[in-house]
Amino acid sequence: MGNSSSSNTNLSNPKNRLLEEHHHHDKLKLHNTTSRVSFLRSPLPWLFMFLFLLPLILISTTGGGGRKTCSPTYPHLSIKDQTNSSSLVVKDPEEQEVEEEEDDDVPPRVPSLYPRRPRIFNTTLDHVVFGIAASSVLWETRKEYIKSWWRPGKTRGVVWIDKKVRTYRNEPLPQIRISQDTSRFRYTHPVGDRSAVRISRVVTETLRLGLKGVRWFVMGDDDTVFVVDNVVNVLSKYDHTQFYYVGSSSEAHVQNIFFSYSMAFGGGGFAISYALAVELSKMQDRCIQRYPGLYGSDDRIQACMTELGVPLTKEPGFHQYDVYGDLLGLLGAHPVAPLVTLHHIDVVQPIFPKMKRSRALRHLMSSAELDSASIFQQSICYDQSRFWSISVSWGFSVQIIRGIISPRELEMPSRTFLNWFRRADYIGYAFNTRPVSRHPCQRPFVFYVNSAKYDEGRRQVIGYYNLDKTRRFPGCRWRLDSPGKIDSVVVLKRPDPLRWHKSPRRDCCRVLPSRRNTTMYIWVGNCADGEISELEHPKQ
Repeated sequence: MGNSSSSNTNLSNPKNRLLEEHHHHDKLKLHNTTSRVSFLRSPLPWLFMFLFLLPLILISTTGGGGRKTCSPTYPHLSIKDQTNSSSLVVKDPEEQEVEEEEDDDVPPRVPSLYPRRPRIFNTTLDHVVFGIAASSVLWETRKEYIKSWWRPGKTRGVVWIDKKVRTYRNEPLPQIRISQDTSRFRYTHPVGDRSAVRISRVVTETLRLGLKGVRWFVMGDDDTVFVVDNVVNVLSKYDHTQFYYVGSSSEAHVQNIFFSYSMAFGGGGFAISYALAVELSKMQDRCIQRYPGLYGSDDRIQACMTELGVPLTKEPGFHQYDVYGDLLGLLGAHPVAPLVTLHHIDVVQPIFPKMKRSRALRHLMSSAELDSASIFQQSICYDQSRFWSISVSWGFSVQIIRGIISPRELEMPSRTFLNWFRRADYIGYAFNTRPVSRHPCQRPFVFYVNSAKYDEGRRQVIGYYNLDKTRRFPGCRWRLDSPGKIDSVVVLKRPDPLRWHKSPRRDCCRVLPSRRNTTMYIWVGNCADGEISELEHPKQ
């Protein structure tokens, strides 16, 4: 009883009660402090805090909370150009070097993770110099081929010849120069001609003339025909400040085996960038001495390119044409690529029948001047009502064949030509071919271009193609209409100079209604959405 009363007395005392509450509050505070310390020692709260603050840090480092569109950077464009994505202006590499020297304090740009847009270099005809290897023996004939494509006052170049030839005032030709003496170089090939050494140095000798503003050196023979606008279009894809060796191989498989699939055949023409030409000139004379047993000039060039470590960049528009006979099969089914060169004009038949070779080339260039990007480009369509297959090689020919032949077959060249090695059969080509049909009903009716003009009102090129009546057509027992009833074909096409800045695709064509039974009208142009080359079967 005494203890109990004492305890009750202590609790009833206000002073004692305050002391007890204060003591209890200190215990709670100590307990909370201990809990906080143990909580902060755990790694989990720090992880949650880091994940919460990370987005805020990223937003603050990117310049505010607004959304920004990521876009790839272009080192060859100015900062002003990159801010306006709708009008990107490509700067010349010389200007780029000056700007980089002025902006040394600017930190380097971080490479973009997005793929860059393809660069189109503003290469023009003024930046290209032609080096033409010629022979004094064949000069009077071959100079007519050069006249067909040379543009006085616009194209730049030099004809390098072995000795002086007769010239006439105001002839539309490049300047003519005598090649340097090459007798100090060895040549040991048993059946070749040592003029190959002289011709192999054409690019180096042209470089040493010191012409201004050169980006590309383009080499060819005196029987090489260039489509100069397409030369510029092809070279505009490549950076002339880098090492580029651009050309193509031969059509004859055996030729490529004898020489190399990695060699640009000189007759088909090839291009060397200015930067590479400079390096070649430093070592070419030593390089030539190391290969006295090679046959020609182009394999010597390729040997030096191999020592420089530069591979061949192939462009299918360069044509060596190591073939004989009629080029109709090849030119009527040209690959989907710009025509750059033709070669061996003296060896093959004239491109157009009943014309001399020089005149046939001028006739071809009259169409190329209207739309050089589309010259020889094939389009395939069908006459639905008469079951005819139609293949148009723009600016050259139209072929109409009875029956339905698939585009897969029509895009393969028919063998109207012979192999360079006459004993070789159809497997001797470096591309697919198809035989000329022996069936009398499937012989093609060929219409060659007669004339072409540009219609300002329609903004179209109108081409007139006439039937080649020199060909013999045997009788056909099929009940289909004969294309021989057609005298002429009119082809309508809008020029498309920028077609090679897009993905390559064959043009489409459509047969248009005609009021005359002897005339066919065909439209050629870009394919519409969903349009393909097919024969629509009649609905059941």
